[in-house]
Amino acid sequence: MDTTLKDPLVGQLLDGRYRVEARIAVGGMATVYRAVDTRLDRVLALKVMHPALAVDATFVERFIREAKSVARLDHPNVVGMFDQGADGAYVYLAMEYVAGCTLRDVLRERGALRPRAALDILEPVLAALGAAHRAGFVHRDMKPENVLIGDDGRVKVADFGLVRAVGTETSSTGTILGTVSYLAPEQIEHGTTDTRSDVYACGVVLYEMLTGAKPHSGETPAQVLYQHLNDGVPAPSEVVPGLAAALDELVASATARTPDARPHDAVALLRQVRESRAALSDQQLDTVPPQALDSEAGQRPASGSEDRTNVIPRALPAAGVNRTSRLEMPAPPEPQRPPGRRNRRAGRGLIASVVAVLLVLGVGAGVWYINSGQFTRVPSLLGQTEKTAKSRLTAAGLDVKKTKRAYSDAFERGTVMDSDPASGARIRDHDAVTLVVSRGPEMVKIPDVAGEPLAEAKRDLAKAGLGAGMATREFSEEIDRGEVIRTDPVSGTERHADSAVALVVSKGAPVDVPDVTGESVDEATADLQKLRLKVRVATEQINSEQDAGDVAKQSPAEGAQAAEGDTVTLTVSKGPRMIDVPDVTGDNVDDAKKTLTDKGFKVHVKRPFLSFSDTVESQSVEGGDRAPEGGTITITTKGL
Repeated sequence: MDTTLKDPLVGQLLDGRYRVEARIAVGGMATVYRAVDTRLDRVLALKVMHPALAVDATFVERFIREAKSVARLDHPNVVGMFDQGADGAYVYLAMEYVAGCTLRDVLRERGALRPRAALDILEPVLAALGAAHRAGFVHRDMKPENVLIGDDGRVKVADFGLVRAVGTETSSTGTILGTVSYLAPEQIEHGTTDTRSDVYACGVVLYEMLTGAKPHSGETPAQVLYQHLNDGVPAPSEVVPGLAAALDELVASATARTPDARPHDAVALLRQVRESRAALSDQQLDTVPPQALDSEAGQRPASGSEDRTNVIPRALPAAGVNRTSRLEMPAPPEPQRPPGRRNRRAGRGLIASVVAVLLVLGVGAGVWYINSGQFTRVPSLLGQTEKTAKSRLTAAGLDVKKTKRAYSDAFERGTVMDSDPASGARIRDHDAVTLVVSRGPEMVKIPDVAGEPLAEAKRDLAKAGLGAGMATREFSEEIDRGEVIRTDPVSGTERHADSAVALVVSKGAPVDVPDVTGESVDEATADLQKLRLKVRVATEQINSEQDAGDVAKQSPAEGAQAAEGDTVTLTVSKGPRMIDVPDVTGDNVDDAKKTLTDKGFKVHVKRPFLSFSDTVESQSVEGGDRAPEGGTITITTKGL
């Protein structure tokens, strides 16, 4: 029965943007849907919190924290975060959609994996967690359900819903938050987590990939928790004879019961994994594990309570109380490991098994890593952006040899139009691929970007296959400040791809700058701000004829034209400079005027009634005294 028919969100438009198409999975906190972003016309995954939890501030905070944390992790092996929002009772995250399956799907149908395949999955997982750890985050819920394997072979880590910053409190006083099968001892006993807790979970996941079973099992979650506290993770070779000792050591190092004995973060574990891998032979990497694990032994159960993220009660530690009583769980009977498991598919052959799994599960290329040998296939690259294509090659263990560019009418600019070897071709591991990226059509039309903000216009030009040339600015009564008035050449003109297009950008309507010299700074600022001009006061003051504290000068000056939002710089006066006054008594009037003006004074000549003399008899400020520069000195001629 198709349960999506009963889901009220399927077929709805969430937040006026996201059209919900189908339900993908249901978890303890949220439901994940496949949806279409109608604004950008792309498929994405929509994680919607259960409405009953949306009223709980703690859960909403955790939900939003996931969005912010993942948004900071720009890593090819981390599921990308696009958006976060709410629509009524629905709080949602919009994320990258990865078409394929989870590691849990593969383990459930395939069982144990060859060591080469297990390490092929573990390495990108650790690369993703390493980026999170170095960014200061702890995942806290690593398990096969949160490892996505795309149809194109990409491996990505999902569900950072329990992420916390390193060094912050990571659980409430009386509960443990996580998935019981992957909890580290310190999470169970003390409720504390750090990067080493993620390392422990990765060690358990590696054990599960190598053996097809979890290291601890029980009838109740309490029994599993008890074993994590009291029993170490067994060596994988106990279940799969013939596994290399280096793999046993790798699992033992990652799952050490004491945190200090583990690698300190995922980056350190990744380094250890690569060193161990380099020491293994091809035969050891391609050891074929037994595939017929007895279902009646309970070693390969369907996903149940042990695979779900839970809030688990944890009693507080108390002096004199042993671990069993603190966790309020009985010690389970000593688990009896089944004798050597018989491979009931041995006669069918490996290839037949793989084909059967593909037919039943339909995971397609999601199980690409099961193949043996040192060859892989070039992932699907055509039509992908250059960045995505490089990420896919990296995830497939391949390098980019070089990137060529060519014109194409069929492929959008910036997308891969060809590769050498081509997509799907068989290629040696760690070999290199040449990408051919489209430059778009050879001749393109200049788009109409008039009225667009400058940054948006540049993006539209780039999308059309053109470059943004010099940007000049003009006043405009019609076009808002910062928006494009026109292009040069004009829109609609055809140009070669990658040609530069000049842009004319509006400075807004012109504003006549008023004269504010002589005003106080506050008065001048108010007058200029009324005209929507900004004001900056210069740090240095100058001597001037204006009173101290008033505006001595301005830039731009009176009468200049500025645009709304432009800045006028005001320079404040320290008052006039005091200078020595020369003695001009007895001098000819013209000579006296020249002497005083050369010193920086203004001169007023006063002649007594009926005086025809040109000789200075007196001056308003006596020679040798000081007067303000720019001030007026009055000279008086001799009378009758």
